[in-house]
Amino acid sequence: MPWKECSVTDDAQGTLLSLGQQPNELWCTDYKGEFLLGNKKYCYPLTVTDHASRFLLLCEALESTCESLAFTAFQRLFQERGLPVSIRSDNGVPFASPNSLFNLSKLAVWWLRLGITIERIQPGHPQQNGRHERMHLTLKTQTTRPAGLNSLQQQSKFDAFLEEFNNERPHEALGMQCPAEVYTPATRHYRGLPELSIPFTTAPCTSPAADASVCTAKKLISARCSPVKRWESKKSKKEFGWSALCSTISATSTWRKKLCNRSTTLLAQKCNLSPVRSVTYVSGPDQRRVAEEEGFEPPRPFRA
Repeated sequence: MPWKECSVTDDAQGTLLSLGQQPNELWCTDYKGEFLLGNKKYCYPLTVTDHASRFLLLCEALESTCESLAFTAFQRLFQERGLPVSIRSDNGVPFASPNSLFNLSKLAVWWLRLGITIERIQPGHPQQNGRHERMHLTLKTQTTRPAGLNSLQQQSKFDAFLEEFNNERPHEALGMQCPAEVYTPATRHYRGLPELSIPFTTAPCTSPAADASVCTAKKLISARCSPVKRWESKKSKKEFGWSALCSTISATSTWRKKLCNRSTTLLAQKCNLSPVRSVTYVSGPDQRRVAEEEGFEPPRPFRA
């Protein structure tokens, strides 16, 4: 019986790829394959190059692909070199998250909030990041055979390779110039994250499909979720928190339309209130009787 090809379901998709013909128009990043150090611990080199000039911006020996380590490395890089127009990566962690909306990870949301465009290659097509992968081959040959005894010794090897690669190794594609002779610093400087602006308003939803607004006890429930919570316990979460994704994605029209199409009952349950049909109350002593005759819940006195 012949074997059947297994179809792998993967929501990850590639994006449009820019040419990156000028320095800092496009940075490429990836993790070179992990390898064992002399102390039997794994090393995960995080690398970043400038696509146009082949300039090696970062080569960091990390203990894992944890996003907190990537945040620290990229923050230091942005402070030293400025901000690029776009960053190209694969669909792996921490550049993407397979279980999140649009596969956006916390690192990707941070880049978006800094005004950096995200580019992703198609899964299984490393040639779309070929220049960066070619640098990885040279990096592996010259710095991992043999590997350092620990991460400090390995980082010393990476630093020596970075200096040689940028200042002593000419490239035929650059007219036999070194990357340091072509690369120029970025004009956009890193100044941290801008303040969050919550896009929700208290205006009632105007969609006629669901009558999403519910009036009860002078409280207006619009087609919106609760305000975004900002973490204050840890600086890293406050600066790079998942609230950035909430405030960005929730402003899209598609998301708001989905909320508007929900029934009044679901909206009321989301806001922890009893489902009440909206009714226009009349002023005067007969408003309770009118509401009871129409089958609605009578208005309750408002208490501040």
